[in-house]
Amino acid sequence: MADALAVINCSQLVTLAGARRPRVGAELRELAIIEDGAMLVRGERIKRVGARTEIEPLIEGDCEVVDAGGRVVLPGFVDAHTHPVFAGTRADEFERRARGETYQEIAARGGGIRATVRKTREASEDELVAVSRRYRNWFLRAGTTTVEAKSGYGLSVEDELKMLRAIRRLGEEGSLRYVGTFLGAHDIAEEYRARRDDYVRLVVEEMLPRVADAGLAEFCDVFCEERVFAVEESRRILGAARARGLGLRVHADQLSLSGGARLAAEVRAATADHLEHADAAGIAALKSADVQPVLLPCSVYALGATKYPAAREMIGAGLAVVLATDFNPGSSPTPSMTMALSLAATHLKMTPAEGVTAATINAAHSLRRGHELGSLEAGKLADFVIHDCADYRELAYFFGVEHAREVFVGGRRVFSRGAARLQDGV
Repeated sequence: MADALAVINCSQLVTLAGARRPRVGAELRELAIIEDGAMLVRGERIKRVGARTEIEPLIEGDCEVVDAGGRVVLPGFVDAHTHPVFAGTRADEFERRARGETYQEIAARGGGIRATVRKTREASEDELVAVSRRYRNWFLRAGTTTVEAKSGYGLSVEDELKMLRAIRRLGEEGSLRYVGTFLGAHDIAEEYRARRDDYVRLVVEEMLPRVADAGLAEFCDVFCEERVFAVEESRRILGAARARGLGLRVHADQLSLSGGARLAAEVRAATADHLEHADAAGIAALKSADVQPVLLPCSVYALGATKYPAAREMIGAGLAVVLATDFNPGSSPTPSMTMALSLAATHLKMTPAEGVTAATINAAHSLRRGHELGSLEAGKLADFVIHDCADYRELAYFFGVEHAREVFVGGRRVFSRGAARLQDGV
């Protein structure tokens, strides 16, 4: 395989070059597009980007040339909130919701997260890896090259470790990048329902030390909701995680105005995720602490809900908004970032450009990867996608379509729709 790669004949090379920090305000709409662009890659990294007329004369020697065919080339999507490792499905609950039951009613009857916990506990680590390869391939087909990957369907010491080891193994296979997040505080384990204080102690005193000592996660998340983990419980878990050197993320104000956004600001978390019920005070608190909001419109859509997060208010407040899929077996069973882009345009009233920025460079910064991923600039890792369209706005406009034609991670082709197969053979 050639060590050098040239991508030419791009209708739009969407570089997102710019400030080396998360983008805010009008910056969200500045995509730094090069019309009729081209790009040189050496090894895993981008060597140069520019107009085709500038790049083509530099092609020499043993260099593979990829003709984009007048298509759009973007950085790979960075999906900064996913739950990509689990056993079983919840298709039965999907049908029950269609018949009128709510997500909360199903959870109260033993469904929801607890249903997936039971199935995930029964699966071996090898079985989890095997089934999760299917979902990994879905991400790649959708043009995603990096995912933040949460545990949270084990809810016991050994099962949480099992999930995180599976996430690490999937990342080591090389086609999709995984950033591990410990989410032992996803729900109260069934066997601790009458002893919630004991479960919080288990997370703090047993799970977190084992996760940190094994280096299995970069972040810790907590589902901050009165019926799940109240603010004080969440604060205790997040404080223990910080003491162990983990970055912080918070499921905040999803089902109610629980105080999650204000807590995320108080502990200076990297992100506050969901935020469907966040109010003006919560948004102001996030801004004061430079917390990035991660908005998840696919989960609102999939639950049949109508209250979407206030994206325009957040952008107006100067927050560095992120978009993600919330891929999971219950409330958002989609790996499609382009579906998130479409919902962001139709329901969050974000422009297509704002959506692209939120799904690439801003998402990368939320994972401490902004210096390596999220834009197409010299020196960065060559994670990029050739999309089968001539204008980047079509990604959100034509929804329900897999636009990605070829996907490259570290300069290596990992998916080609023309070849109709994934390049790593799984």
